[in-house]
Amino acid sequence: MIRRNLMMVERIMYVDPKTPVNCIFTAKIKGDIPEENFKAALEKIQQKHPLLRTRIDSSSEKYPFFIEEKEIEPIPLRIVERQTDGDWLQESETEWFRLFESMKEPLARLVWIKGQNISEILWVLPHCICDGTTIVNLMKELLSLLDDPSLKLNPYEIFGSVDDFLPLDFNMEKKKRKARFYLMIGRLFFLMQRKSKIRNLGSNYVVHWKLDSATTAQIIEKSKAHGVSVHALLCSSFIQAFQEIQGKQAKGKVISPVDVRRFIPEIRQDHVFAFAPTVELSLKKGSTDILNNARQIKKDLVEKIEKMEARELLWMGEQMHPVAERMVSLLKSSKGGHDVTLSNMGRINIPSNYSNFEVETIFSPTVAFPWLNSNTLVATTYNQQMDFTFMSNEHFLPIEEAVKIKDKAIELLTSLL
Repeated sequence: MIRRNLMMVERIMYVDPKTPVNCIFTAKIKGDIPEENFKAALEKIQQKHPLLRTRIDSSSEKYPFFIEEKEIEPIPLRIVERQTDGDWLQESETEWFRLFESMKEPLARLVWIKGQNISEILWVLPHCICDGTTIVNLMKELLSLLDDPSLKLNPYEIFGSVDDFLPLDFNMEKKKRKARFYLMIGRLFFLMQRKSKIRNLGSNYVVHWKLDSATTAQIIEKSKAHGVSVHALLCSSFIQAFQEIQGKQAKGKVISPVDVRRFIPEIRQDHVFAFAPTVELSLKKGSTDILNNARQIKKDLVEKIEKMEARELLWMGEQMHPVAERMVSLLKSSKGGHDVTLSNMGRINIPSNYSNFEVETIFSPTVAFPWLNSNTLVATTYNQQMDFTFMSNEHFLPIEEAVKIKDKAIELLTSLL
């Protein structure tokens, strides 16, 4: 029987029972798939992943928890008749705001935009159970099973608490003292914060674009030639673009999520898991050289990742539950100290050719955060093409300004080629 409290990081992304924060990940495929293949595939996926057989109980106890639902319904499949190439964006935006609230409904659903010989398939999951690696793996499993329904998936056991990830030499008493100190500081910090009534009142939106394969190849080659990563180049270009478009309003910083699995191998690539530790990256004031800035960002990122203690971070987070609601409230009302959260998921490891269909393209995930600063950029690469989704809220960053920032960033990026 599965029953565990939401980790602190999951609670932040859960927000509360009335606020949906859903991740949507879309693949475009050519070919015809029988509907029964979808249902068989979803059943196997649900049997493999323990969290897809749970619901979140937020009313029985002080803190919300996952509880296995013995009579859980199958992962729902919603079929939409395909009209245009842009339907997937419209359906993504619809799914942003649909709660997972039924007692028997699993924490995942699928949308099939069905056309003649061409379809889009959208995974929808609450962000409190999934990161980018999770949602890519679920798409990979789904496509494999749609192509070959006889494939077997191996179930796994869910962890009981973050204590399961602690090293043997973890000094619990010493860390508890440190945690109590941080909690005290946290309480003082929130006590001193005025309760702001500022909230995003506008509509969430997504700006989507792709780079062609030639431009993508040039960016990758340029990165290698100058000893920087594509991620560092993207960070450098977008920070600079924010500065050029927003002037003194720009913060000169990005927040960058890191895949936790590189630090905690017990969380496998094919496990449903939500925590992505983040690092803050910034430009030196006055520097406008994109390549030099990218070198500095890459160096900073490597150093910060090397110092990262992900196991301890997870454990320390668990000691902060008493201030979780205040943290969520602050995120909803604070402009933050960064321009954008930039997640470069890199090359998507999903085959393009299957026996019965082919994957024409993959679109970067979309999500509508309820935070005041909801600026989020996601980049992926598939079939030699970089794909971007830039999300925000009209109240915080008008869409016209977002488009100007995006155009300036791409101009800066391609000026190097």
